Amino acid sequence: MRTYVAVVEKSPETGLYVGYVPGFAGAHSQGETLDELNANLREVVEMLIEDGEPHLQSEFVGTQMFAVA
Repeated sequence: MRTYVAVVEKSPETGLYVGYVPGFAGAHSQGETLDELNANLREVVEMLIEDGEPHLQSEFVGTQMFAVA
């Protein structure tokens, strides 16, 4: 079993949660709840790895806060 990190945002226009796996082309989805988004992302990734484990184009490191004057 492999785990992935998803970046999640909430769209102010639609109210939907939108998520994607950094560096994993095509690994993105949306959902009305975080649970629905999680299930949708899992389904997308399962479909994408049917042909083998992908080579990730980047690796999620974290978030960083900064100030702008």
